[in-house]
Amino acid sequence: MSSDVMWSIGELAEQASVTVKTVRYYSDRGLLPEAGRSSGGHRRYGPEALDRLRLIRSLRALDLPVPEVGRALEDESALEGAVARQLRELGSQLAALRWREAALQLLQDCTAAERADRLRLIGAVTSPPDTTVLARFWRRVLPPRLPAPLLTAVVDAAVPQLPDDPTPAQVLTFARLHALTAPGRLSIDVCRPDLREPDEDYRPAVLYQGLGTAYELAAAEMADGAGRPGEALDCFVAAHADSRGLRDTPEFRRRLGYVLDQTADPVILRYWQLAAELATPVGGPPAVTAGAAHEWLRAGLGTTAPGASIPGTTAPGTTAPGTTTPGAFTPDVRRPEAA
Repeated sequence: MSSDVMWSIGELAEQASVTVKTVRYYSDRGLLPEAGRSSGGHRRYGPEALDRLRLIRSLRALDLPVPEVGRALEDESALEGAVARQLRELGSQLAALRWREAALQLLQDCTAAERADRLRLIGAVTSPPDTTVLARFWRRVLPPRLPAPLLTAVVDAAVPQLPDDPTPAQVLTFARLHALTAPGRLSIDVCRPDLREPDEDYRPAVLYQGLGTAYELAAAEMADGAGRPGEALDCFVAAHADSRGLRDTPEFRRRLGYVLDQTADPVILRYWQLAAELATPVGGPPAVTAGAAHEWLRAGLGTTAPGASIPGTTAPGTTAPGTTTPGAFTPDVRRPEAA
């Protein structure tokens, strides 16, 4: 096509199979420059305008906003960024649709007696769902003196990832987790009975850093089919002992086992049961959460007779100050009831 060809606005619209109104719209916004004006003052366009108009239509067909289209026409890197943003937005929309489909299937498959409760649970979850409520729950529960990077790492480990393509059962599990951790659902005193430090030597950062390593070792030992914990248990006990400036001795282990048994929190136990259900792939082996690792290690300690205690904690039969940690990592598979 000759570069000398000049079209009126109507001719360009016909060439591009669009309306005159469309050409004028993009031209007025500076996306479609004119090649000139006729003697009568009418717009004239060259062949390059047709290529540009087709590109504009292609970008708009991808649902890019007009301002994004303008930037993409001038800068290829802007186009890459716009495409990446659209992909993220589309992924979020698809995730919301998959969760909505699974939620509808859940309601369709349940009995009339179950439907009202499930509607209440599902209705409280945002669409698409996110784990913000769960993360905030842990930030309320965890000790206030943890360094920010460590706090973030602990929260990330405690909050399960949402499945991309959930089953109806996983939707129900997450809705129960959401209800369990939602603000106002529980008093903070239920999850953290006493915020006072047990003594000046107690260092929660040392405890949580050590526990993170212990849980990683425990997960590997559990995956290998170990009947009892080995190195992971040593690391677990050392974390507790080091956090209080004590030594790892047989007596300390007996006392620690008893304290962990006595301070298990039913809310946290329920949390880890649901988190494991959500994280377990369909048809796959049970997920090893930090809670599952903690329970395995706690069981490896055994339990002492009543009367044992650890310096810096309360007496048996009462809740140990600052012992959110033991309950926080103990899953309870014996509590199948709904949140």
